[in-house]
Parts: sequence; structure tokens; C-alpha cells
Amino acid sequence: MEIPEANKPRASVRWRATAVKPFRCKNLVAVVEDPNDIRNIGTVIRNANALGVEKVYIVDPRKALPDDWQQMRRRKSLSETSVSAVKWTFVKRFDSTDACLNHLEERGFISVVTSPHIKGKTSIFLHEGDYTRHTKLAVWFGNEKRGISQLAVERSEMCVAIPMFGMIESLNLGTCSGIVLYEIAKQRREYQSEYRRGSRKGKRAEPLPTVMRREIDGFASSEPGQK
Repeated sequence: MEIPEANKPRASVRWRATAVKPFRCKNLVAVVEDPNDIRNIGTVIRNANALGVEKVYIVDPRKALPDDWQQMRRRKSLSETSVSAVKWTFVKRFDSTDACLNHLEERGFISVVTSPHIKGKTSIFLHEGDYTRHTKLAVWFGNEKRGISQLAVERSEMCVAIPMFGMIESLNLGTCSGIVLYEIAKQRREYQSEYRRGSRKGKRAEPLPTVMRREIDGFASSEPGQK
């Protein structure tokens, strides 16, 4: 059963915050472009936090969200839909796609967009990509109805699609972000385990763990399942 953060002992929350820090994927940003539903924003933030994504950017032309992250953290609708993840994952809003892209590019980020095949653009299936090539990576998710914008596509390195095997060839934003961020974060965490952070500064003498040990009453067991 899931225990809300507010009901967890403070020692357990502090221990968890310290324990998860080394597993976060530094310089990995999830970007949601012009979402319609506050519940989807909360779900993406929750997925990003659970999977170790460092930051979430929201392109919000309707200005539905406050500019200040501290105000977002106090927004009940975001706190509830993200299951308090908004308190632990930095979220930044932008007025436009162009402003968000400029912010990312000025800081050396490369963007990839989640989208079906687009003519003239490198398009791959999710499992075919190497998401460790770039030190700084932004992964874009489009509007629930319209998908990703042409501007975001034009200024991205490639399009990434989830293979579909059913009669329905689409997934909702929450599900899509969870699948895509899982694969990308897994690859980058495995890379961080082997190599020092930064511009491939060399292989580590001892690989870091890529999976956290299980928690037992707020503390980690030494082996999976051990009590």
C-alpha cells in the first residue's frame, strides 16, 4: 500500500532523500509542451521523480501554472496529482516553445522529441536509441491532442517512438512519459555507473550501483528481500 509522504516518519523521508540522490540522472530534463490537463502534468512530474529524472520543464502558454517553483509546490492540484513529487522535483515553466528551446540550447542541451516518424527527420524506435551520447539531454512530450509542435521537431536531434502492436496506436501522456523516461533514465544511470559525470571524463575504477537496495521500515536491506 502506498504511504503518503505526509504520513511517513521524518527519519524515513530524510533517509530516502539521501539514498536516492546518487541515482538521479543529472542533466536529464523532461519537457511537456502545452499540456491541457493538470492531471497529466502531475503524472509526468511523478514519473520523472520516480525514475530519477533531474528536472521537468512545462511549456505553458496559457499561464495556468505559477512561475515560481515554490508556489507550484504549494498548488494543491499539482501536489495531489503528482503524489507530492512536485515537492521533490524541480519544475520550471515557460511561456512558449521557443523560450524553452532557447533556454535549453544556451545551456548546451540536445533535445529529442517523442513522435511518430516525420519525413526528413531521424526517427527511431525507443529501444534503438543511445541516450548516453549527449551529456545534457531534454526529452520532449507533446500536447495530448496535437502532439509535438513543428518548431520542437525542427530544433530536435531526432524523433523517438514507442513500438505499437495493437489496433490502437497511441498512449496517453502519463503512460508514454513513463515508458520513455524509464528506458532513457535506465541507460543514463548505467552509463553514470561506469563513467564519471561530465564530458566522458573516464571510466570509474569501481562501477556504482544502478539499483537501490530495498527499504525495510525506512532502512535499506543488504540484499533484496532480506529482513
